[in-house]
Amino acid sequence: MEPEAITFGTDGWRATLDEFTTPRVRIFAQGVASYLREEGPEGPVAVGYDARESSPAFAEEITRVLCANGFDVLLPERDRPTPLFAYGIVDRDLAGAVVVTASHNPPEYNGVKFIPGDGAPALPPVMDGIEDRLAEPETLPEDEHGSAREVDFVSPHADQVRELVDTDGISGLSVAYDAMHGSGRGTTDTLLERAGADVSRLRCERRADFGGSPPEPAPENLEELVERVEGGDAEVGIANDGDADRIAVVTPERGYLDENLFFAALYDYLLEDDAGPVVRTVSTTYLIDRVAEAHGESVREVPVGFKWIAQAIEEEDALVGGEESGGFTIRGHVREKDGVLMAAVAAAMHAVEPIDNRVDRLLSAHGTVVQDKTSVDCPDDEKERAIAELEDHIPEEVRGVAVEDVVTADGFKLLLADGSWLLVRPSGTEPVLRVYAEAEDGERVSELLAAGEELLGTVV
Repeated sequence: MEPEAITFGTDGWRATLDEFTTPRVRIFAQGVASYLREEGPEGPVAVGYDARESSPAFAEEITRVLCANGFDVLLPERDRPTPLFAYGIVDRDLAGAVVVTASHNPPEYNGVKFIPGDGAPALPPVMDGIEDRLAEPETLPEDEHGSAREVDFVSPHADQVRELVDTDGISGLSVAYDAMHGSGRGTTDTLLERAGADVSRLRCERRADFGGSPPEPAPENLEELVERVEGGDAEVGIANDGDADRIAVVTPERGYLDENLFFAALYDYLLEDDAGPVVRTVSTTYLIDRVAEAHGESVREVPVGFKWIAQAIEEEDALVGGEESGGFTIRGHVREKDGVLMAAVAAAMHAVEPIDNRVDRLLSAHGTVVQDKTSVDCPDDEKERAIAELEDHIPEEVRGVAVEDVVTADGFKLLLADGSWLLVRPSGTEPVLRVYAEAEDGERVSELLAAGEELLGTVV
């Protein structure tokens, strides 16, 4: 089996099950074992997995390889959210964790991600170190093998959330929770319920096919949750993706709440009792910047990918970091996106002031913003060439508005004279180029997205 068949993406390897096979998973596990033995800290390794039908078996294979390499392995009693293992690393002083998950991808996918000893997403030198060591599994003498045992990853994480979040106001709050048949079931809803919320559950049973739609908390996949909240059956709705590291929020007035608006409201809420800069990705709204400016705080912009957010959070001692795709974490927690933690934060925030009211107030104070995105097909092996060639096609104006500056932290972000912007960047998880746009109204955003697609047409 050739290690070259394993292609790393943003923070691990993800593929369809015809490529994501047991022999290749074992090769990945050996790469992790060799890396940890030669460069990582000492200690046990956590092995977690999501709710996919194939995930427990893959986790078992990874455990065998790690134990055969002399590592003790800590396992959950069932599939659990990815952020629980990130916190477990720090809480239990582990060498790292391997999680079998394809996150929000449909059921025909699976994946593996490695989380190093600091509980934050692995940076490129770590993943390069694993990739360089991909090989057929090794086996030490049997008396040098590690052992595997089940431990409780849920309770320590729940205790941490209660320490970070003032959950007193959640008591009596009616929350509709949608697990999308993923690993958040029995974790996020239980946490909210024990904080005193009146929780009604949707899709909180494990289903291998995720009920026919991918566990992606996008508007088109959360129609029942929206109906329940807009119909008055719950004060707020919360959903997690397949491995519960991301969050989506539903409100009575807006239905599905744009993640950019949630991020702005979140930062504003946290600033009521604390202070500090914010970290956001290049694809995230400038409304964050306006909230920061109003409070005398600074903003750090980073490329898309939570590993860059995590790195900047540490460098800036940021109050919060996040991205427009629904991944967030806050100061005092591990530097990994955590949809379980954020469910408690969202409920606490709504209990203090309805999220719709907070968003209305922010938009009134700082101006309306609308953002949207689209994608253009592009094979993975063509992305680098396409983006490089794009440099020669950057226009001086977009739909009649001058380009004032170009940011190249991640692809090309065109800052326009009217305060709007257009971003083109390669996806780290799919064979597409992403086009993002932000402006004061939806019509202008549509124009900018069309211009972005036309721009990509010159190189794809």
